[in-house]
Amino acid sequence: MVGRGELTDAAWTRIEPLLPAQAGRGRRWRDHRQVINAILWKLRTGAPWRDLPERCGPWKTAHERLRVWTADGTWERILDQVIVKDDAVGRVEWTFSIDSSNVRAHQHSAGARKKGDVPATGSRTSPSTASTWDAPDAG
Repeated sequence: MVGRGELTDAAWTRIEPLLPAQAGRGRRWRDHRQVINAILWKLRTGAPWRDLPERCGPWKTAHERLRVWTADGTWERILDQVIVKDDAVGRVEWTFSIDSSNVRAHQHSAGARKKGDVPATGSRTSPSTASTWDAPDAG
């Protein structure tokens, strides 16, 4: 059974030939399908790489594979193949996520003096904050 948002068998059949073969030397790569599911999870949720679920494998593997595949054009070939084929038969579910958050700041938040800033020349001390020895002599 395929989990929500993971590659279906039909999608995997279409994508698998586009992926690079296992390298002859060095360690064997983690399963491509598991890594693609990890990348899709990351892109779908927007969560940090380090928050990948355990079923997706190590986050560094998924991140590095996406970086390598983006650099060598593999990821673009995958997207081109999937989007063109699915769009041609009308099976694409286009989802748009538009952030409409609005952040309001307090009226005093703009222009506040920062720590360590030197006050502008010619500024005067407010009468309410003047110390008693700054007051003129009464006599």
